[in-house]
Amino acid sequence: MGPGSDMYRQQILDHYKNPRNYGEIEDATFSHVGENPMCGDEIRIDVKLEDDGETIAGVAFRGDGCAISQAAASMFSQEVRGKTLDELAEMDRDDMTEMLGVDISPMRVKCAVLAEKVAQDGADIYRGELDLGKTTTEEDDE
Repeated sequence: MGPGSDMYRQQILDHYKNPRNYGEIEDATFSHVGENPMCGDEIRIDVKLEDDGETIAGVAFRGDGCAISQAAASMFSQEVRGKTLDELAEMDRDDMTEMLGVDISPMRVKCAVLAEKVAQDGADIYRGELDLGKTTTEEDDE
């Protein structure tokens, strides 16, 4: 880890203790729930789209979990505002780990990507591209 890693650790703690966009969007375009049973993380993501039906106007999340999952959800909620659903679909685990700015162990990557995966699955369900059911489960799928 580089000399800036302490700054990123502080950023993670700040987002964990003072999450941005924590709560719900009552008139959300779509909502989806996900969990990471290995760690006990649970997150619900609400997404509100602009009138074009493609651009993300707002994201809110709520749930419980480790510092990594909750901080990542907070950062993610800020990062995706203004992006399209196609841009959301193109995000991957590298985007999330880069956003966190610290090295993440393989076991913790699932915590870091949970919010992204839940939002992507919610968008796919909204678009009719996925019939997943009620919950995204982030298990060891590698």
